[in-house]
Amino acid sequence: MSEQRRTILAIGGHVGDMELTAGGVLASHALKGDRIVTLALTAGERGVPAGQDMAEYREQKVNEAKAFAEMLGGEAIVFETPDGELKDNEEMRLRVCDVIRQVRPNIIITHFKNSMHKDHMTTHRIVNDARFFAGLASFERELPAFFASTLYYAENWEDAVDYKPYVYVDFSQEAYDLWVKAVSLHWFVTGSKSFPYLEYYKHLARVRGIEARKQYAETFMVPAETMCVRKSEL
Repeated sequence: MSEQRRTILAIGGHVGDMELTAGGVLASHALKGDRIVTLALTAGERGVPAGQDMAEYREQKVNEAKAFAEMLGGEAIVFETPDGELKDNEEMRLRVCDVIRQVRPNIIITHFKNSMHKDHMTTHRIVNDARFFAGLASFERELPAFFASTLYYAENWEDAVDYKPYVYVDFSQEAYDLWVKAVSLHWFVTGSKSFPYLEYYKHLARVRGIEARKQYAETFMVPAETMCVRKSEL
């Protein structure tokens, strides 16, 4: 149990993005007693299985997000924005700002800046600005200002261009098992024919763990302005 309970808000473009890319670390923190909240700016329903109604699949995705969060003792929020139609505008920034002020996270995790998926890149820009808005006391909204002090960008095969692992966070076998069990509740993770999601991310967790001289790990990038080492002497 953490001495002081922290809150982690993981924000993805679609349901499943953060659950896959940061799920092991989220599970690890959940087991330590920290609060986990996921926010998906769209449900990701355009990945609908052949023959299934898209509206029905959207409802399924929302339920999958809730099921994952509940297994970690957390909560899930899914915006009603249609998949693929996420707008890069101030309205969405303010919605995310309001969620940040509501959740009051110590840590935010979201997408890296580059991606083959436009919703991922748009989410990156929205979250960076929303974090700024949320922390600005003179920016009046319904809830009081709150600044999330730490921001991480998760490692995602779709967001790979120029991504270089900067922070390695290791986690235990218990956290790994919880993550695999929870993320397997998502249909696309185990049922997609386009990419072997579960196999890829399970192997990636082991590879990053080996690099960190641990059993399992996930890696993150940080904002460029925080990439510095401070010393008084060599």
